[in-house]
Order: sequence, then structure tokens, then C-alpha cells
Amino acid sequence: MGSAAADALARRGARVLGLDRYPLLHAHGSSHGLSRVIREAYFEHPLYVPLVRRAYTLWHELERDSGQELLTRTGLVALGAAGSDVVEGARRSAREHGIAHEDLSAAEVHARWPVLHVPAGEEALYETRAGVLFVEGCLQALQDRARRHGAVLRAGEPVLEWSPDGDGVSVRTPAGTYAAGAAIVSAGAWVSTLLPDLALPLQVERQIVHWFAPVEGASPLTTERCPIVLWEHAPKSLFYTTPDTGHGLKAAQHHGGVTTPPEQVAPPGDEDERASRALLERILPSAAGRLLDARTCLYTNAPDGHFVVDRHPRHRQVIVASPCSGHGFKFATVLGEILADLAGGGTSAFDLIPFSLTRLG
Repeated sequence: MGSAAADALARRGARVLGLDRYPLLHAHGSSHGLSRVIREAYFEHPLYVPLVRRAYTLWHELERDSGQELLTRTGLVALGAAGSDVVEGARRSAREHGIAHEDLSAAEVHARWPVLHVPAGEEALYETRAGVLFVEGCLQALQDRARRHGAVLRAGEPVLEWSPDGDGVSVRTPAGTYAAGAAIVSAGAWVSTLLPDLALPLQVERQIVHWFAPVEGASPLTTERCPIVLWEHAPKSLFYTTPDTGHGLKAAQHHGGVTTPPEQVAPPGDEDERASRALLERILPSAAGRLLDARTCLYTNAPDGHFVVDRHPRHRQVIVASPCSGHGFKFATVLGEILADLAGGGTSAFDLIPFSLTRLG
């Protein structure tokens, strides 16, 4: 969100300074790991659909500006028992916003994609526009374009403290103190550290992502043979896979990880692999071959699973842009635009009330 906001502000002619405690492409948060899913039939809530539609437009504009492929369409199958949150939620968004989709039975899913072994009696919703964002390429493209428009981005320079300075803000780092008219706090798992006065009820959740080779003799599960799969394998428990785009099939559970301080995240272990492999063997058995890679990812969660995008209640020149509760990357471009609106003293064309700080108590 910080990279996207810096890009949007710089392209509007603002003077922009971006600060990160880590390198600008790092693996300590939730904006790494080769790929992220972008989907339109949003099971979490229909309110996200207008946002993701604008995000699609802005990602494609960034692709044209960068000359790189940043998004590839794969389609997505949402699977679950009748009445499951993931299928019913996706269906609600699709119907409310006129999203092209198909309702499929387990047998129909297996007939179309024989590699998918859907438990009998489950149902599915298929959306064609979903796809994969190449996350590091997306970040690099945002940062490069921000710099081309004059933004200064500094890595390895943590914010030690900030304070209001009249109508502006003062920010202190090990390198010095900066004055600005507005500040955007998009610190992910560290947002509570930078905003201790708000006592935000957030939890940082450790997630593990795996990449698997196909079993011996099986063909790679590329986009031609397999869509993205989002499977509610038990009530409120989600497992997802993305097809092989050159690094193996990606698989992970969506939520359900342990709560952890962001500086003390345990690395991937054998137990993590066993849990992921067991689910993969049920839904995509031909993908559960040799482990190629495993990485940690941090979800910073609000109690209701929605975003936080709002002005600081006492300092309107400070914009809070975290957390995203584990499903935010796809929205980075549109949230960058929204954050630029707020930091510039304006309002957003989108309804941000569901993302307000006041709802957190």
C-alpha cells in the first residue's frame, strides 16, 4: 500500500518520501512470495467488488507503463459444501454485481478439470476473470514509476517516532527528522507499534506458503490444465492453490495460523508441510510431489476481517492504511489512489465507512 500510495501521489505532482525499515522488496511482511490471487466474485463481501474492478484497471495501466506482464488470467473455482461461506459469498457478489460466473456440481468440476478431485456433494462457483498477480514485479513497477515521477524511497530506514507538527507531521528516523504535510502509515504487522495511542485490536498471524512439484510422471499443473482453487474444506477453513506459472504449484491455508510477534516469526517446518500436503492430496493429488519451496507470510487481522483505511481520529493529516486482514494485495493500486485522495486533503469516491477505525471500538 505504501508503494502504491507513493506512486499515486508522485504522479499527481506531490513531493513524496517513502520509508521502510527493510529493503523495498523483502520477505518480512505480506507482499512477497511470487504471486497473489486477484478475484472479482468476492466472497468476503460485495462491497469489495467496485474496488477490485478499479484495481484491475489500474494494474493493467501499470502493465502498459512498465512494459511487463504483471497479471495473468487463470480463472478460479470456489469449492465447498452446500451453503459454505466461500461459495455462497462468491455467488452473492457475482449476482449483485453482474459478474460472469458458472455454478457447477462436483461432477461438472471434475469433468472440466480432471486433476481436481472434488468431494461428492460439494458445489462450486467458477469465475473466469480471476488470475495471478506477480507480486515482486508489481511492487518493482510501482516503485520504479513512483521514482520516475520524483518520489524518494528509502530502504533500511525505520520510523522511530512521529508527532503532529501544526497541520503537518514530523517523522524521526535514525537518519534525521522530516517534516511533511501528511503521513500515511501503511506498516502492516508493525502498524500498532507506530500507532500505540490507538490501541488497535489487531493480531498478526503466521501463514506458511508451499510450492510443490507434480508427482512423478504427472504433468505440471499450468493454467491450461488447472485454475486457481479456493476450497472451504471445513466450515470457516480455507485452502487455496494457484497453478504452476514456472515455480511449481503454490498451496497454502488461508487463515488459521498462530498469532505471533512480527519479529519472532518461526520459519516453515515439517508440520507445516504435512498439513498443506494432506489437503493437497485430497483436492489435487497429482500436485503433491516434491516440496520445492516454503515461505512465511504475515496476515495482520482486524477482528471482523476487513481493512482499516481511515484518518487518525485526532490528527487528520495522518492516514492509517493497515491492516488488510490477509486479502489486501490485489487492491494495492486502488488503495494507493484512495490514500492519495485522503493525504491530499480530499475524500474518496468509494465508501470507506466499512473500513473505519471507529468500528474497532
